[in-house]
Amino acid sequence: MPTKIEKDAISGQDTTGHEWDGIKELNTPLPKWWLYTYYATIVWSLAYYVFYPAWPTLSGHTGGLLGWTMRGEIAEQMSAAQASQAPMVSKIAAASLEDIRKSADLRGYAMAGGRSAFGVQCAPCHGAGGAGAKGFPNLVDDNWIWGGTLDEIYTTIQYGVRNANDKSRLSQMPRFGADGVLDSKQINDVAEFVLSLSKRSTDPAAVTRGAVVFAENCVACHQEGGTGNQELGAPNLAANIWIYGGDKATIVETIRNSRQGSMPAWAERLDDATVKMLAVYVHGLGGGK
Repeated sequence: MPTKIEKDAISGQDTTGHEWDGIKELNTPLPKWWLYTYYATIVWSLAYYVFYPAWPTLSGHTGGLLGWTMRGEIAEQMSAAQASQAPMVSKIAAASLEDIRKSADLRGYAMAGGRSAFGVQCAPCHGAGGAGAKGFPNLVDDNWIWGGTLDEIYTTIQYGVRNANDKSRLSQMPRFGADGVLDSKQINDVAEFVLSLSKRSTDPAAVTRGAVVFAENCVACHQEGGTGNQELGAPNLAANIWIYGGDKATIVETIRNSRQGSMPAWAERLDDATVKMLAVYVHGLGGGK
C-alpha cells in the first residue's frame, strides 16, 4: 500500500509513497531531452501520415501530399534505364546474329546484356560461369548436345528442350530397363561398353557383349563409337563429359530409366533482343563453334 510521500534522505529526491520490505521507490522523472525527443517523434509520425502514403484503404492506401513511394521511384529509374538503353536494344533486335558478332559495338553491348540476363535467368541451373551442374549441361566446353554454333545456341535458347512449346528441342531416350527392353545383365554389359568408349571399363567380356547390345539399341541415335548426333540431341558418350554423372552406377540408372531434363522456351518469357544477347554471351563463354 502507498505510504506517505517524503524526501529521500540520501538522494534528496521525492519518493512515490511506495515501499516494499523497507525499500522506498524514488520518483525519478525522465530526462527532459528524452521527453522532448519522444514528443518530436510523435509530431514526426503525424507529419509522415500527412505527407507520405500511410493508411490502408479498401482499394489501396492514402497517397499522401507528396505522393512518393519507393516502388514508384524504382519504376521511374527502370523506365529511365530502359529509355537510355532503347537505341542499342533496337539495333540488337534489328540485326542478325552474324551482324552482332561482327560489330564491335553491338557485340560488346550484347555480351554485357547477355551476362546480366544469364545471371538472372540461367545461372540458377547452369552456374554463374556456365560450368553447369548435375543435370544441367556445361556451356563452357565444346561438347554440345544440340549444336554449338551461334544460330544453334540461339534456337535452343528460344525454344528450350522438352517443354510444351511446339518448336521445343525434343529427344526421347527409351527407358530400356523400366519398359522391359533390356534385362539387368544386358544393361550392365552396355554400361561397360559405354565406359569403354572413354577407356574406363574393367570388364572386357562385358564390353564385347555390350557392343552387340549397343549396336542393336543405341547406335541409331548415338552413332558408331558413341560420338552422338546433335540433330537428334543424342549426347556424345565417348567424350567423358557427363550431365548426370559418368560412373557406372549412374550410367546404369540412365540406361534403365532414361533422363528427361527440361529447359524453358525463353522466347515465351524474354524479348528477342535479350534472347539474341544471351546467345552471343553463351557462344562467347569459350565453347561456341
